[in-house]
Amino acid sequence: MSLESLAESMGVPQSRYHAFGPGRGKIDPRYLPVPSVPDQPSSSRSSEPLYVLVTGMTPTPLGEGKTTTSIGLSMALNKLGVRTAVSIRQPSMGPVFGIKGGGAGGGRSTIEPSEVLNFHLTGDIHAVGVAHNLIASAIDNEIHHGNRLDIDPLSVSWPRVVDLNDRALRKVIVGLGGKGNGLPRESRFDITVSSEIMAILSLARSYGDLSERLSAVSFGLSRTGELLRASALGVEGALSAILREAFWPNLMETCEGTPAIVHGSPFANIAHGNSSVIGDWVGLNGSECVVTEAGFGADLGGEKFFDIKCRVLGRGPNVAVLVATAKSLRMHGGLAETVAGKPIPEVLDRSDPASVRKGMVNLTRQIRNVLRFGVPVVVAINAHPGDSEEEWKIIRELSREAGAHDAVVARHFRDGSDGALELAREVLSVARSRTGDFRPLYGTDLSPEEKIRKVATEMYGAGEVLFSPKARKSLDEASRFGAEAFPVCIAKTWASLSHDPSRKGSPEGYPFPVEEIRYATGARFITAIAGDIQTMPGLPSRPAFRKIRLNAEGRVEGMV
Repeated sequence: MSLESLAESMGVPQSRYHAFGPGRGKIDPRYLPVPSVPDQPSSSRSSEPLYVLVTGMTPTPLGEGKTTTSIGLSMALNKLGVRTAVSIRQPSMGPVFGIKGGGAGGGRSTIEPSEVLNFHLTGDIHAVGVAHNLIASAIDNEIHHGNRLDIDPLSVSWPRVVDLNDRALRKVIVGLGGKGNGLPRESRFDITVSSEIMAILSLARSYGDLSERLSAVSFGLSRTGELLRASALGVEGALSAILREAFWPNLMETCEGTPAIVHGSPFANIAHGNSSVIGDWVGLNGSECVVTEAGFGADLGGEKFFDIKCRVLGRGPNVAVLVATAKSLRMHGGLAETVAGKPIPEVLDRSDPASVRKGMVNLTRQIRNVLRFGVPVVVAINAHPGDSEEEWKIIRELSREAGAHDAVVARHFRDGSDGALELAREVLSVARSRTGDFRPLYGTDLSPEEKIRKVATEMYGAGEVLFSPKARKSLDEASRFGAEAFPVCIAKTWASLSHDPSRKGSPEGYPFPVEEIRYATGARFITAIAGDIQTMPGLPSRPAFRKIRLNAEGRVEGMV
């Protein structure tokens, strides 16, 4: 089926679908009503389309297959006669060229053409980068031309961004070379998908909402202590214009012809890390079911999905699928250590029931993390050739004991939709019988400090939260930023439930250090930087870009 026909099958008017290039198009969502935002996000009602979240346990550096599972599950649901769309995040080219490789799925559960998805797609991330850097340029231009806003250069917190992993840009000095090149000051680069502009694009419900959020972006203080926003620079109109078409969700298809909405951003460890609200809204209005994914583990992308995204969308999911692998459980069970940026030890590919049983403490913790939100859980055991039936039996037994409805072996990587039919039947059964008691982890009435403490202690297992003097000072300024009611977005390592990547399994009772607080006044959340976390990743010892090439026929080869 052509993408035009696929869009039509989802109720998209012909005038609102725009072909962009081979295998991709854009949907202008303005044919739909703007999603309303209730005081409290509701549970799904029987009259509404089914909404399925795919999240996961704490992964190995290569991930446990959430995207592949999302794709395979959506195709299997379609095979069962449920009109389903999958909604995923657009890959950043940082991981594409780094260690994880592409984000188009794998095996027989992919979005095609995969090279189109992994390289540029329709340029949304580039548009975000330009919009973000326009603010940075406008700040320095204002200071250079008389500084009518009386900007305190030492208070400027707005970095520049680039969509690559480049550790050399984590700390930079801008403005060198004399008076004509600006005022020298320390700054930094972040990876583009961690930008507040990307979060705004992912959370905005309409053009009006997009513009309001962009205007509200804060970048520093005046010398008298007044909070300065993008609107004071006169840049907000240009930002909206840059993002005009980037706001439109992208439409692609899976290898079996299931509609795939691609919109939003990865990196749930340093950002909000979920597919876009407007992309899911398009899917929910044109399908009987939407399968969406959240980045990294349930403690990161899953928690941010529930506490940030669901508040904006106005509803929670019917069921959560928690992806697990025996390989990751062996790691958490102490069979071998993994280090980001280095190859995975081969021993983790071989069956070891004892380490799987020991490592189940991580999966059971993540199951209980999801259950805290009143959402039922189905565990998807993403099968690998080195797994054993004994390991799968252990996973199923202990998952049920932890409160999951079941743990189902899924072979979608090898068999496509046929390999996920059992998983789809279980998900469908749970989703349709759901009673409906979704609730965020915390209320907006709690102080920012209390919200951070609640996430750290209840989701991560921390015993106490230690705020640095710098973080404590920022928390004291919450009222000035109008941020008391904002949800929190904690940036921490993805490699552990804690802030320390070496702490595997389910650590308990440790001190959780918050080093810095950043206010995203446009995205409307508070970012807490925990431990030694970088918002600009570095490349690994064996970067994936070494394998990528363009052959004589113009096809991309070597994409992981």
